Amino acid sequence: MIEMFDARIVETGRLPLFGFFVAFMITFVLTRVNVRLIRSNVRWFRNVTAGDVHIHHVVFGVVLMLAGGVASLAVPDALVGLDLAAAVVFGMGSALVLDEFALILHLSDVYWTEKGRASVDAVFVAIAVTGLLLLGVHPLGYATLGLDPADSMSPVYVAFLVVNLALAVLTLLKGKIWTGLIGLFVPALLIIGAIRVARPGSPWSRWRYDRESRRYQRAVRREKSIRRPLIRGKIWVQEFIAGRHDLIPPELLQRRNEATERARRRRLARVQRRAAARAERKAASPSRRKTRTWAERRAETRTRRRAVTRDGNASRLRTRAASKRRDRPPAPERDPHQAPEEEPPTGGRPRAGTPT
Repeated sequence: MIEMFDARIVETGRLPLFGFFVAFMITFVLTRVNVRLIRSNVRWFRNVTAGDVHIHHVVFGVVLMLAGGVASLAVPDALVGLDLAAAVVFGMGSALVLDEFALILHLSDVYWTEKGRASVDAVFVAIAVTGLLLLGVHPLGYATLGLDPADSMSPVYVAFLVVNLALAVLTLLKGKIWTGLIGLFVPALLIIGAIRVARPGSPWSRWRYDRESRRYQRAVRREKSIRRPLIRGKIWVQEFIAGRHDLIPPELLQRRNEATERARRRRLARVQRRAAARAERKAASPSRRKTRTWAERRAETRTRRRAVTRDGNASRLRTRAASKRRDRPPAPERDPHQAPEEEPPTGGRPRAGTPT
């Protein structure tokens, strides 16, 4: 094992790349373990803060990448140990940065949301590419055609490079990210990816495929039967390593909080308007109403009912008297020039001045 390591890694000059690869994977695993413990509210594991500012680990990753990159450029090639140390520091910083790749991409804290899976995808791509480089597979290299490194700018190699790049771009436009990236190391995959139909949501599908065409229908069938089970398996592996990405996206959470705040303000304003109206009514009345007991309110109700009954009876009596007056026969008319008739005596003493 040691002899194979010396032959494949040390003698080929890939020791710094090996240090980068190991440091990258170890740092990523430790970082994910740490953040999962923080999410589980385990004691002694807390976010790094400066006052009210949450310092993400991408900040430390950028610092480590800068230090490792500058050190690798400043260290002479003869000092393999220092070059290895610089590669290790650079690998640690790269793992911290790519672990929050989704945060850089969306400029939002989407670490535990569905968008946060982009960080795990970026880490997997980096691991795959570095592993292929450790195996001695070079992207678009002359070794694929068996050319001499001195003839790396020959017309054959330039044509091979242009064709491979064109096939890689076509494969990526068809929505096959992994096929396009790994195809840079294995050109046969680029040919397969460029020939097969594009994924339904890819740019090539939107530009070239009609919704009713046979190609689009075939792409949809392959997406359901092949692609989705692979995606579910990939998500299971990602969540097994990096944890569940099931939180609400920050933008949706912010919109929900804003809607809740607006509703609270409307309720508060409504309560204040009602209180102000109640205060105005009390201020406009000459005196505040005293609190009355139930017996007082009942006695007042009885008095009001008796008054209504009395008024109703009086109204009926007045109506009956008016109807009797209407039914009485009218009095006979009398001539104004005729002397009034004398009333017969009713007995008793005669009036004064009346002849007897």
